Amino acid sequence: MRSVIFTASIDDRYGAGRVSSRIGLSQPADVFSRSCDLFTIIDHKLKEGPIHCILFDESQFLTKEQVKQLARVVDELKIPVLCYGLRTDFLGEPFEGSLYLLCWADKLVELKTICHCGRKANMVVRTDEQGNALSSGTQVEIGGNERYVSMCRKHFAEKIGL
Repeated sequence: MRSVIFTASIDDRYGAGRVSSRIGLSQPADVFSRSCDLFTIIDHKLKEGPIHCILFDESQFLTKEQVKQLARVVDELKIPVLCYGLRTDFLGEPFEGSLYLLCWADKLVELKTICHCGRKANMVVRTDEQGNALSSGTQVEIGGNERYVSMCRKHFAEKIGL
């Protein structure tokens, strides 16, 4: 079966056009930016042969228009699209792509992460080089476990001073 994988062009931690897991699995991927017309790109790829599934990593970086384009891929091209990404940023604010995926998706499946206290971690805290929680900054700053810590809402609020 042929799958097509996409990742955000701004996330080049593992090399441009690469999706990598925390356990070391890695796969080449097509990149998308905010200006990409994803429906057209996928439609062109479909002319090369059947596509059985499309995976989007870092889907929080999609635009509202791109989320609508992916809905068209599902509805018109009949290709399942699976999107993986964060719901909120380090201040608890929604990303544009995540917001519209929550509104337009056929199905939502939350992957569980655990806070250090044992409760469900549904927030993420950005830290500085000394491990201190940050409560200001740009929405997007690429990083992994060295910059971000998953926490429950209670500990998130304590760390950023809500």
